[in-house]
Amino acid sequence: MGLLDGRVAIVTGASKGIGRAMALRFTREGARVVCAARSADLVKETAAQAQQAGGQAIAVVCDAAVENDVRRMVAAGVQAFGAIDTLVNNAGDGGPTKPVQDYTMEDWRYTIDSCLTSSYLCTRFVVPEMIKAGGGAIVNISSMAGRRGLPYRIGYCSSKAGQVGMTYGMALELAPHNIRVNCVAPGAVEGDRIDRVIAGQAQVRGMSVEAMRKAMMERSPLKRFVTADDIVDATLFFCSDMARSISGQVVAVNAGEPAG
Repeated sequence: MGLLDGRVAIVTGASKGIGRAMALRFTREGARVVCAARSADLVKETAAQAQQAGGQAIAVVCDAAVENDVRRMVAAGVQAFGAIDTLVNNAGDGGPTKPVQDYTMEDWRYTIDSCLTSSYLCTRFVVPEMIKAGGGAIVNISSMAGRRGLPYRIGYCSSKAGQVGMTYGMALELAPHNIRVNCVAPGAVEGDRIDRVIAGQAQVRGMSVEAMRKAMMERSPLKRFVTADDIVDATLFFCSDMARSISGQVVAVNAGEPAG
């Protein structure tokens, strides 16, 4: 018996990193998964890996920040599996690292759309299917940057804080439909993405990459970065019946790093 037996889940940003790990774990736990991302080759690879391991998954190439793409993604999931009752809003690009006075409108719109508008659109079009199904679970993958900030990442911090506010509001609004909404706020997650963040922060602050990495790791009482699997574990919990009475919560998965 898997924790998600009988569930049908959409995982956005499923081409690599947390999203790929999420999709593969969800299929192992019994869910049928719609793997969605912009990168055709990579998202198809995610679905293929899930299928090769005995899971049920389809790949949908789409931009979660584009309304028509999201409509098509949800329709593809319903056509393939008959319903949607689980959504993980994981899609999002970190945007540039630069001082606010150099942060252009194009930078701002791209980052907000990538991280926040995508969560709104996916939720908007999935909720009617969850109501038909009698309920569901939504998890927004935010960031500690949305809770305590991060210099030179104004768009990213704003969008991730927006996901936290969205979680609170949607949890209250959707509770009468038996739809739970929670949020996971990762700290620094091992992988290519945090390597790029560290390099950008080092450059704008005039530090070496090694010094910047050490400074970021030192913020954690456990003195380590977290892994994609750590984020998947928390999300899996929220999507499972173990969290059937939990909604409107934000859980930091950050190796003990203070929120403030």
